[in-house]
Amino acid sequence: MALTGRRRALSEHAFSPYDDELYAAAPYVARRRFLTVTAAAAMLAFATNRPARGATAAPELDAARISADPFTLGVASGDPLPDSALIWTRLAPEPFAEDGGLGRERVVVHWEVAVDERFALIEQRGTATAHPEYAHSVHVDVKGLMPGSHYYYRFRAGSWISPTGRTRTAPATGRAAGAVRLAAVACQAYQDGYYTAHRHLAREDVDVVFHLGDYLYEYPVDAAGGARRYNDRTLPGVFNRETITLADHRLRYALYKSDPDLCAAHARHPFVVTWDDHETENNYAGALDENGGSPERFLVRRAAAYRAYWENQPLRAEQLPQGPDARLYRRLAWGSLAQFDILDTRQYRSDQAYDDRPHAPGPESDDPARTLTGAAQERWLLDGWRNSGALWHVMPQQVCFSRREFGLTAPARVSTDAWDGYRASRDRVVAGVKAAGIDNWMVLTGDVHVGYAFDIKDDFDDPRSRTLGTEFTCTSIASGGNGSEKPADWDTYMRANPHMRHYDGRRGYLRVELGRAAARVDFRTVSSVTLPGGTVSTSASFVTEVGSPGLLPA
Repeated sequence: MALTGRRRALSEHAFSPYDDELYAAAPYVARRRFLTVTAAAAMLAFATNRPARGATAAPELDAARISADPFTLGVASGDPLPDSALIWTRLAPEPFAEDGGLGRERVVVHWEVAVDERFALIEQRGTATAHPEYAHSVHVDVKGLMPGSHYYYRFRAGSWISPTGRTRTAPATGRAAGAVRLAAVACQAYQDGYYTAHRHLAREDVDVVFHLGDYLYEYPVDAAGGARRYNDRTLPGVFNRETITLADHRLRYALYKSDPDLCAAHARHPFVVTWDDHETENNYAGALDENGGSPERFLVRRAAAYRAYWENQPLRAEQLPQGPDARLYRRLAWGSLAQFDILDTRQYRSDQAYDDRPHAPGPESDDPARTLTGAAQERWLLDGWRNSGALWHVMPQQVCFSRREFGLTAPARVSTDAWDGYRASRDRVVAGVKAAGIDNWMVLTGDVHVGYAFDIKDDFDDPRSRTLGTEFTCTSIASGGNGSEKPADWDTYMRANPHMRHYDGRRGYLRVELGRAAARVDFRTVSSVTLPGGTVSTSASFVTEVGSPGLLPA
């Protein structure tokens, strides 16, 4: 979802050697899927600046020489599997310096995983290398853990010890777990307010957090932190420009991850992350930027954004980008209770119809060749449903799936950036749900900066048609400022969309419990984000029963 801001000239940005190499390859990138030889050359160029081995490897820094705390960006874990947990950190004793204060040297980092918070019972320990080519980030896939168990982890570099993180593994494959508690969050524009929702989320009793995109925003952040209106610090000028280069993105992640409330949420819960648009650029579509620039130059920007995203998130090596491409869609399971199909609705989509303006559905948007997910991801999703034995099927993704009409007069305008702008693509997904015989389908959505609850109808034109599943949008952590309980369009939206059962325009997150008999969803709402210290409350709760899709007030 767009906020504010204008494109800034590329010449205003400092470029790293990696960025220079990408731009040299740019003329070949847009054609790389069609010209095999040039594709290989372009991909080779995009793969440069990976950690080297042997004599060409970066020199090693004696960690004992690190004179300031390198764990300023905290710790995190993600994507819990039955036998493993991915733990993350990024060394940055000077987080707002382009090199994090560590230059071009690699650092050996020690890690420990224990079954207790005091680390009296160490389960596993080892070392990993923080490479300068990866912005001194560390991703450790700790294997051989017990299913359905909690663990504590920490890192050490020289004499410095990181904060302690808490993570967990998923239940054993096929195990009939009784329940899973999760949260869903999205859209955390730093300049729009404090991460009050993350502070409260860190205190929730949940098993896993799904971040549905817009982890950061590309727009400038001024010296006062925008709506945060800092009077105790002055942010450096490197943040007061749009993120375009790899260096820009690394610095912006350092700003976001320096926030103590975000650090607390990451340290307390494993996260499952997926991106939307702002991690790269507002409303981009595949290889196309929002302003009609050249695809080859935009793919260079996308490569930098994707690289920095992986470096700064608890993701496994399978998600490491290859130039401007990354396989972020993936599947996780919680025993036999739930299957989570995490989607990427940005990287493979067709361009938005009608110049990305609100528009009534028409021939351009309804072209059956158009796709939001791309053909390969769509096949993967539908095949995964056909082969699943899970009770619940949860689809964490980015943009509104259900129909959302903006007016009462037909034909009403809809968002051409959401599934409403790709109705044939949505119809194929709905057909897949029905063909697979899925009874308990839940869609978790970010992007829109408000909290919605929808019944997903077989025919949105007929409110009496069969309800196939439910959709919940998780509002935003900060994007959009404080918001209001009933925005100006509240009455219009509720009347125009009878399948919309709830609409709240304030900030917060979703808390969800999936059980064997029913699911309960709570909309957790914070009182303010433009001032620190806001409170949290439950503004609405819904239940959907197993085998009987549809929303009931809790």
